[in-house]
Amino acid sequence: MATVIPTTHPSLTVIPADEAPFADVEAVFGTKGDPATCWCQWYKIPGRDWREVGAETLHDRLEAQLAADGPGPGLLAYDGETPVGWCAVEPRPALSRVARSTIVRTGSAQPELDDERVWAVSCFVVPRAYRRRGVGAALAEAAVTYAREHGARVLEAYAVDPSAKSTVSAAELFHGTVSMFAGAGFTEAGRPSPSRAVMQLEF
Repeated sequence: MATVIPTTHPSLTVIPADEAPFADVEAVFGTKGDPATCWCQWYKIPGRDWREVGAETLHDRLEAQLAADGPGPGLLAYDGETPVGWCAVEPRPALSRVARSTIVRTGSAQPELDDERVWAVSCFVVPRAYRRRGVGAALAEAAVTYAREHGARVLEAYAVDPSAKSTVSAAELFHGTVSMFAGAGFTEAGRPSPSRAVMQLEF
């Protein structure tokens, strides 16, 4: 039986994605759009190498990461038996592109890039049919519990602030929003740009 991570959402269940059938992960990522061409690998592959890696390889990389020993790399949300969302959460050193990004270099309060106890929430995937139902908020809440229980001393997120922009596309929201992380207990640690904030929760 999979490990259920408690949240305050009245109807969703969240579990570690490595305890779920990979077919459920595939169902969330779908076959079209950015998730199906990224498979949560954007932050794990240097920019110079990204164009050389095809979608099938990225799919296989995520499957292998979920099968590997150790915590991470994500959580799945369910509505009943239906998988409805993904959240990437794992030690920050696994995310080579995040750790070297301008957002982290100018906004993070955690400069030790090789510290395995600094964790990051880097991505959310919620299929269109299940948006605006609190899926992302439930996953953010569960990510806090998951990181804490696996030894994190700090959990970071790289949120979008929709109030700072005239328009925000659905594609931009894969980072999560400032208000969503604030609701999960995070506080703002840095503001590298008007519309992007590094959110942090210390354990």
